Amino acid sequence: MDRRIRSAPYKTKPPSDLQFKPTQHYSPFSEIQKSPPSQIKDPNPKLPDMDAGGKAKKGAAGRKGGPRKKAVTRSVRAGLQFPVGRIGRYLKKGRYAQRVGTGAPVYLAAVLEYLAAEVLELAGNAARDNKKNRIVPRHVLLAIRNDEELGKLLAGVTIASGGVLPNINPVLLPKKTKSDSQETPKSPSKKATKSPKKN
Repeated sequence: MDRRIRSAPYKTKPPSDLQFKPTQHYSPFSEIQKSPPSQIKDPNPKLPDMDAGGKAKKGAAGRKGGPRKKAVTRSVRAGLQFPVGRIGRYLKKGRYAQRVGTGAPVYLAAVLEYLAAEVLELAGNAARDNKKNRIVPRHVLLAIRNDEELGKLLAGVTIASGGVLPNINPVLLPKKTKSDSQETPKSPSKKATKSPKKN
């Protein structure tokens, strides 16, 4: 004897929750069709730029975003006109030493700039004394030879088209004669007195 209890059939219609519904397949276009254009999500959202203090914002190519910083030369940092980077390159290329420190080209550039400014200032004064507006090698030579310290520094240097300092040895000058030294000063001219008329 079969003792399985069979469930009684529904006398009324089953509730709507139990009604069969076909499975819905997900489609990426379903959201686009339902939502208005203003609410559509961007599939590739851009990350917001970090502040200057953030780690994400860095400089040049190959690193993470942000505008590249303006380059500041070492000459500008040191307050010089002479090129620090070029002098450093020449020091390394010349193999004057196996290693070159970071302060060496700055120091050398400052010394060279000082010497150039000193020579140009004195040469400009020499050109102005000669009533000229342009510095020529003659003015550079006069500036160097008339300065004691620069004369010592550049004692063995020959300046092309510079000439020499005007100098005549006193021995070569003509000697003064006795007649020239004993010349009597001329007496002041006296007014001629009229002679009395004879009667």
